[in-house]
Amino acid sequence: MTSHAASLYSIATGSSEPIYRQLIEQTRRLLAARVLAPGDVLPSVREVALALAVNPMTVSKAYNMMETEGLLSRSRGIGMLVAERRAHSAREREALLRPTLERAAAEARQLELDPDAVLALFNKILKEQP
Repeated sequence: MTSHAASLYSIATGSSEPIYRQLIEQTRRLLAARVLAPGDVLPSVREVALALAVNPMTVSKAYNMMETEGLLSRSRGIGMLVAERRAHSAREREALLRPTLERAAAEARQLELDPDAVLALFNKILKEQP
């Protein structure tokens, strides 16, 4: 059982997406990338709220929604844990990536870039080390 720091999350204050939704989406991505594993302990509501300078009710709402969805489970005396679940399929991981690629495609169209050049650039970026 691994405990994760509150720095697990970051928020985009200028985003039109509500903060609680950003937290949920980031958790989904962390699960899909296997950064979070079943049984891992998430930081407390208070820790996340302090680290992000947001209202604790916002973090609590995100945690509660993820518990309802089955992503997290509550353990008395420990806190919120990543729920035991099956591994994410390739299709589920692709679904997480799709909104980002749709935004990139819209921007490429706006810039009137050649689709082949965009794909070549994307392939180049994929091969770069993080």
